[in-house]
Amino acid sequence: MSDVNKTIQKWHASFSKGTDFDSWGQLVEAIDEYQILARQLQKEVQSTNSTDFSEDQKKTLGKIATCLEMRSASLQCTQSKEEFKLEDLKKLETIITNILTFNKEFPFDVQPVPLRKILAPGEEENLELEEEEDAAAGTGSTEAFSPRAPGTLLPRLPSEPGMTLLTIKIEKIGLKDAGQCIDPYMTISVKDVNGIDVNPVQDTPVATRKEDTYIHFNVDVEIQRHVEKLPKGAAIFFEFKHYKPKKRFTSTKCFAFMEMDEIKPGPIVIELYKKPTDFKRKKLQLLTKKPLYLHLHQTLHKDS
Repeated sequence: MSDVNKTIQKWHASFSKGTDFDSWGQLVEAIDEYQILARQLQKEVQSTNSTDFSEDQKKTLGKIATCLEMRSASLQCTQSKEEFKLEDLKKLETIITNILTFNKEFPFDVQPVPLRKILAPGEEENLELEEEEDAAAGTGSTEAFSPRAPGTLLPRLPSEPGMTLLTIKIEKIGLKDAGQCIDPYMTISVKDVNGIDVNPVQDTPVATRKEDTYIHFNVDVEIQRHVEKLPKGAAIFFEFKHYKPKKRFTSTKCFAFMEMDEIKPGPIVIELYKKPTDFKRKKLQLLTKKPLYLHLHQTLHKDS
């Protein structure tokens, strides 16, 4: 079986798993599957070096990702007027499995999510080099166009007897050029030892306040799995991102992470590392020798 067929098979399995959870009323698990699959599809759509799919096929994959996001939103917000039903989502199953031959009209009037460009590790460095060359040559667009969507923070999970939930308040981040960052926000993910997503990835809204060397967030992030169910060796990652108007893309500036033995109530200050984000935690380089950190506050909720 070719690699592309294996990929399609994997997507189909994930889609079926999500719709099964959805039909059984296991909404948290359904949202997990939908969001992880939507992200995988978006990565494929935005991959510039992939020749597995034509532009039209990528457009279709992008629309499927949009529908997955819409169904997730419907499950999270029961008052949503724009409800996207499970039976509608199920109509997309044959499109995923036959993506290589699908040539009909897409059944729903949706657009691919205009997500920020997801850059592969190393790609950002090249773009930044070009940006410096552009600046030296006096070229480059100055139009401040920001494709920033509002945050994608998720509500706290229902409590379970004997289980612990974790809320992390992101208070502030210290950066020497804090005042120059445009549309700064954080992406929070939980990864296993191999750097694979354990939970849906969440983005904070754009930070509202900058002062001196700090950008203040003051936002609560609900970790989408009970602490007891987090795999051994997992870590919670915080990627600091900001918008670059010249290149019209969002770049990761630095990242930080917290390991399982650091989960305890109260304040915690963690170090910042240079990009690209190393989810396997093998080659870590501190961002700066200055005493600048990410400031967090943890709250544990235990249902006795």
